[in-house]
Amino acid sequence: MDQRQALTAFGALSQETRLHIIRMLVVSGPDGMAAGLIAEKAEVSPSNVSFHLKELERAGLITQQRESRSIIYTAHYETLGGLIRFLMEDCCGGNAEICAPAAAVAACCAPAIKEELQ
Repeated sequence: MDQRQALTAFGALSQETRLHIIRMLVVSGPDGMAAGLIAEKAEVSPSNVSFHLKELERAGLITQQRESRSIIYTAHYETLGGLIRFLMEDCCGGNAEICAPAAAVAACCAPAIKEELQ
């Protein structure tokens, strides 16, 4: 991930509703959530959630897939991982023990991410 991509992602995440949505989608895992359910849980109107989903998708943080009459949104774990790697790229000045807690948090979802990417 380059700096321009990171800035776009951080810009998308810097809004309260969008941050709430991405966190909901991360929790929902590879099954994702329908747009209507996202609107309901985020307590925003369908048109409002559509605007926010479009911004998250533009930033590459989520993907969508049509299932019957619903559009299902899922977190794009590869991009989210890239954002974490971008932040941690030059971490710790050679002192790996400083980054160990952050690396452990990032690694907690590694099996689920691998399964999704296969």
